[in-house]
Amino acid sequence: MLRRFSVNFALFSIALDAVLVATALALAVELRPRLNELPFAQTLTEGSAQTPLVLYLLFPLFWVAVLLLFAVYDGRRNLRIVDELSSLTLGSGLAAIASAGALFLSFRDVSRLLFITFVGLAFLGLIVARLVVRALQRVRGFSASPRRVLVVGGGQLGEDVRVQIEKHIPFGLVFIGFVDDRLKGKRVIGGLDKARQIIRRKRVDDVVFALPGRDYQRVNLLAAELHDLPVRTWVIPDYFSIALHRAQIDTFVGLPMLDLRAPALNDYQRLLKRGFDILLVVLLLPLVLPLSLLMALAIWLEDRGSALFVQPRVGENGRVFTMLKFRTMHVKSRRLGLKNENTLHKRKEDHRVTNVGRFLRRSSMDELPQLWNVLKGEMSLVGPRPELPALVERYEPWQRKRFAVPPGLTGWWQVNGRSDRPMHLNTEDDLYYVHHYSIGLDLFILLKTVWTVLSGRGAF
Repeated sequence: MLRRFSVNFALFSIALDAVLVATALALAVELRPRLNELPFAQTLTEGSAQTPLVLYLLFPLFWVAVLLLFAVYDGRRNLRIVDELSSLTLGSGLAAIASAGALFLSFRDVSRLLFITFVGLAFLGLIVARLVVRALQRVRGFSASPRRVLVVGGGQLGEDVRVQIEKHIPFGLVFIGFVDDRLKGKRVIGGLDKARQIIRRKRVDDVVFALPGRDYQRVNLLAAELHDLPVRTWVIPDYFSIALHRAQIDTFVGLPMLDLRAPALNDYQRLLKRGFDILLVVLLLPLVLPLSLLMALAIWLEDRGSALFVQPRVGENGRVFTMLKFRTMHVKSRRLGLKNENTLHKRKEDHRVTNVGRFLRRSSMDELPQLWNVLKGEMSLVGPRPELPALVERYEPWQRKRFAVPPGLTGWWQVNGRSDRPMHLNTEDDLYYVHHYSIGLDLFILLKTVWTVLSGRGAF
């Protein structure tokens, strides 16, 4: 869950830094009276070293905001500890200046020695925390979440990529091997025609194209074949025409490359979206948990079957996950109709739906278990509807662009039609959301979802 390159790890780092900065301020307050013996220190008693409580919120906000600006939480840009500490030092310096400016404009009576002590403790705490995290990750060897890299092309360019990857093994990069039609060797694990099988078998996360210019047509064909696999695709040098959603120049293992699967959301949009999801779900849990228990009990009492309906769905970048819903059909519905609760087009009169299920569908409470998918990071509160794998297999390449963002519990399609429109005809609405994403659009969709649910329009 906390792999170094993930949004969850960035959020964990932000929360940890905020706690460390607030703790440093509290320690500085406690230590300040003990520094009276210093020749330049003004004598302070135990009670006079207190600071306004608002600073315990203000200083962590300053620190986190400035460190975000310096990309301290970008795992890919800070693979080496020296790079991370350099960014941290610059960011902490600017954050200290911003904090001093805030004190000058507001609480001038705060001891300057206390502030200097706070800055030193905060900076020391941030450095030690990162060293500890790095040490723990080295001890674990990233066995839980490495980024597995396959290189297409075993020539000199591919060899250069391999050398760079193996230099970054301690930071979570693992070289899987080469695929190449012309070259042989112990590191060549197959030809280009076996790339898909190798990617699936080896659970590859990143594919780097390092083929010579004469093979660019082969790169084009192979990249198109990989669009339905959950891998990040990189190429040396530029080759924009095969990008799935959009292409973006980035640095990978110290080399400039073109990311052909560049996310539709930039790092800060993704960070904000994930943080918003977690915050809202946590706030809703005290209400949702008792309600969910009551719904589960009502489902069980009606026909003594399982309360949950689980189904594989396709999420961001084509990754398949298990989506949860409350069961709305009779346990024996398989004998009465289709095998799944979800069809291409729901019908108003469906004899397979239970009495409780009919209420759950109309109120959209059957979706409540998906909050667990949101907490796990498999879904977002707002986004394209997660699709059935059987339907995705029939997608045209342009339709796959809807997987450029996390799927959502609600979305642009749902608030503009709900069950009145089939799931497989919602691609245009999903692409509209992808191309116009903003946190403001998410808030608008959530508010409109409340109205749509209360009105009962298109729900059955």
